[in-house]
Amino acid sequence: MLRRLSYSTLVIPSLAVLLSTAAPIVAFAQDAAAPAALAPAPAPAPDAAPPAAAPAAEAPTPPPAPADAPAPSEPPAAHAAPSVAVENPYGLGALWGNGDIVARTVLVILVVMSLGTWYIMITKFLEQAKLFAANRDAVKHFWTKPSLQDGASSLKASSPFRYIADTGIVAAEHHEGTMQESIDLTDWTSSQIHRAVDSVQSDLQSGLAFLGTVGSTSPFVGLFGTVWGIYHALTAIGIAGQASIDKVAGPVGESLIMTAIGLGTAVPAVLGYNLLVRRNKTAMERIRNFAADLQSIMIGGFRHGTVRPGKGSSTPVQGA
Repeated sequence: MLRRLSYSTLVIPSLAVLLSTAAPIVAFAQDAAAPAALAPAPAPAPDAAPPAAAPAAEAPTPPPAPADAPAPSEPPAAHAAPSVAVENPYGLGALWGNGDIVARTVLVILVVMSLGTWYIMITKFLEQAKLFAANRDAVKHFWTKPSLQDGASSLKASSPFRYIADTGIVAAEHHEGTMQESIDLTDWTSSQIHRAVDSVQSDLQSGLAFLGTVGSTSPFVGLFGTVWGIYHALTAIGIAGQASIDKVAGPVGESLIMTAIGLGTAVPAVLGYNLLVRRNKTAMERIRNFAADLQSIMIGGFRHGTVRPGKGSSTPVQGA
């Protein structure tokens, strides 16, 4: 009896445990199966496709195109849009139109400097070319004449060598009968010839100071115009309150044109100045050599009476 009671007491708790364990499992299984049951049924398959077309072999073949058939013409191309010339808003015109009185004055000064530089350079090169041609003429004709007067008359009236020769001849002819007679004839003629040489040198060097000034100052004039233009550009940008690249590039680029013009004016002036000075040295060497030879001939001729300053007359040298 006790044994049966013990079995029953053991079985009842065991069944309770099994029921308590199985109940959650069954509930979980029902929860998992519920969404599947609520899911919509799949759409019915579409009707069967229509029957396939007949085989390609049964389709009628189109007749072949003739060999000389013209090719299909292409449609005419659309007319190209006419090109419209766009005016540059950042050029010299904009610089002149947007600049104030200071910017325009600086631009005018640079233009005047550039024009003056080229004018002086061209005229000086032509003048030097004439002088070298006169030197060749003097070497060819002057020294082969029997007298100084004949040699001087064989040269062109515009020749600087004739001017020097005429100066020496006049100084020797008009030495007597005046206060200049107290000066020795040799010293007097030498001083007059040297003055004529200095006069020729002054003519050759005229205008070179302008080239030197332009070469040394025009870059700074252009830089001043650039600084002034940038100042006004930044002021206008600050007032407008817009600092985009299109607002900055235009005014600043126009201001930098001033520096470019200044450099474009200075470089030719410096190069021309150096070249003209070098050619002037060569020209003055030839003029001084001519003057020295002329002075030697005049001194020797007056002393020995072999060369006469005037035709048919001889002038003795004082103290000879």
